[in-house]
Amino acid sequence: MNRKDKIVIIGAGLCGSLLALRLAQRDYKIELYESRPDLRTVDISAGRSINLALSDRGFKALRLCGVEEQAREICIPMYGRLMHDNAGNTFASNYSGRENEYINSISRGDLNALLLNEAEKHENVNIYFNKKCKNVDIENNTAHFKDYKTKEEFSVKADVLFGTDGAGSSLRKSYYLERKFLFSYSQNYLNHGYKELEIPADKNGEHQISNQHLHIWPRGDFMLIALPNLDGSFTVTLFLSYNEGEFNFENLTSEEKITAFFEKEFPDALAIIPNIKEEFLNNPTGALGTIKCSPWSYQNKTVLLGDAAHAIVPFYGQGMNASFEDVTVFDEILNQDLDSWKTVFKTYEKVRKQDTDAIADLAIDNFYEMRDHVANPIFKEKRKIEMDLEKTFPTEYFSKYSLVTFNENIGYDNAMKKGRAQDKALLNLIAGNEVHTHLNMTKEELRVVLEKVIVETNTILEEDKIAGL
Repeated sequence: MNRKDKIVIIGAGLCGSLLALRLAQRDYKIELYESRPDLRTVDISAGRSINLALSDRGFKALRLCGVEEQAREICIPMYGRLMHDNAGNTFASNYSGRENEYINSISRGDLNALLLNEAEKHENVNIYFNKKCKNVDIENNTAHFKDYKTKEEFSVKADVLFGTDGAGSSLRKSYYLERKFLFSYSQNYLNHGYKELEIPADKNGEHQISNQHLHIWPRGDFMLIALPNLDGSFTVTLFLSYNEGEFNFENLTSEEKITAFFEKEFPDALAIIPNIKEEFLNNPTGALGTIKCSPWSYQNKTVLLGDAAHAIVPFYGQGMNASFEDVTVFDEILNQDLDSWKTVFKTYEKVRKQDTDAIADLAIDNFYEMRDHVANPIFKEKRKIEMDLEKTFPTEYFSKYSLVTFNENIGYDNAMKKGRAQDKALLNLIAGNEVHTHLNMTKEELRVVLEKVIVETNTILEEDKIAGL
């Protein structure tokens, strides 16, 4: 390992551009290749997740690279969920009982552009667009590209090669196609896809519904969500089965069926989505899948980061944050001054893999919570108790959501285990009629509840440990 190593990064999306910036700050020579055009000059966002949820783990990585404040300038804080029922009634559920804890809606393109601009400020960084990686010769550490503009094919040999090229990673494909080592890989899809729509700004350029919330229209087998944009619009995403249920993507093929579906299930949303038919028929339907693989690296030459190593479904709002946290963890490993890139890569995966598996599982859990459970009376009761505990004992109690979203120094795996045990403990108390949200409990009464939750949580954690869970 030395600063003269030629580092090639495949993929200049969010993870790749942040990684390039951080390694450039460490004085490494970086060549960053991207298959798409430069998003700073060409609009390439149509039909693709154009805004994302940025939270504490992501900000920790941006802080490491000195760009946190710039990112905050293009964020819209969302303090909780706002649920919409079929009749158009709404009810809010905060993300935290503590003040100043919220997630942020941010434009994928704007954040990516910020990171590319910062990376390009370094003389040791060169960025190449419209260069599609066809495959990687992992034995000789050579990436083979095709230039989309000139149609020319060319090869680039690197000392170290990073794959940050997303769920369809060319480097990951080369791992299992070249068969140079034992490589485990799984890709599991939900039977739900997603389609993006838009609620435009009103005639004054303002948001038509609250811009301080993530909006959810939960309908059991499907749901609609909406996140605010700086221009007054909302990006709306429909999550729906491909082929199951009365309404699905396969049978919503005419303007009449689309209108009937939205009139029945989302009448208040339909009233403010003027181009629903055109957008529904023309915007692509995206797939929702989870990718797990191992190992992430080959010898001392190549390594996967971000979605290339661990793509997840979007329902915990942690996909981008997890990829950014990869850069934070990788940087911490570099601080250990290990003897080779091979040792760095192996140490990184050993530290990180368990956490990325955990957030993948949590994201699947939250899919079912968001589309159905958020409207369930028992869930509402549990959430009310959690909010009361967090508000009254802000340093002593953290819900599962808070552990994952607002505690960047706790690994996803620990957050998942403790959070699940707390959920079970609270539900046990509710089922046993030991606590009721309709009571305005005093601090002393809430202290009794907190102590019961702590005891029950620790018992469950110990039982799970004994059971090997």
